[in-house]
Amino acid sequence: MIRVLIVDDHHLVRSGIRTLLSADPGIEVVGEAANGHEGVAGAARHTPDVVLMDLSMPQLDGVAATRAITAAGTAGAVVVLTSFSDRDRVKEVLAAGATGYVLKDCEPGELLAAVRNAASGQVPLDPRVAGALLPRVGQSARPALSPREIDVLRLVAQGLANKQIGRALGITERTVKAHLGRVFREIGVPDRTSAALWARDHLG
Repeated sequence: MIRVLIVDDHHLVRSGIRTLLSADPGIEVVGEAANGHEGVAGAARHTPDVVLMDLSMPQLDGVAATRAITAAGTAGAVVVLTSFSDRDRVKEVLAAGATGYVLKDCEPGELLAAVRNAASGQVPLDPRVAGALLPRVGQSARPALSPREIDVLRLVAQGLANKQIGRALGITERTVKAHLGRVFREIGVPDRTSAALWARDHLG
């Protein structure tokens, strides 16, 4: 059972999301929050598998709430559910620790899939915002990555954590981090979520 906390300042939106998620026998809505402060407190209280997080809220916005929740480790994953798709917003909240980013006008099935994917360690990102995380036009399309760096990048794209990647490749977690640092610089991305998108687009 996937346990979900809904954080949104609009009651009607929360109600609609709860109705949709509750109809899935594999998902349980464990709580709702009307602002970022309530969201942080709710995550600490319920320790959900997935937090669905709005961005624009009173008192504490979604970016700050996401940062607080991920720093405290009180949720398995934070998936942003918002109307905003501009590059700066996407990058800011992903840098704060969000796992995924879904737009509110998505299909119901897409939201359910995003919740399941986030709970299983994958990176749910709406295709309409994915382009914001890829290298700008003009950056190298053929970075000089070593075979081992490509192996690491492929496993990142599969949603594996550094420790899992190390076990799979027979290297230390520190070595994995070193490889990823160079990969990020070489392909021109700021974080592992962006690297995963790049890998899916360029490595097949």
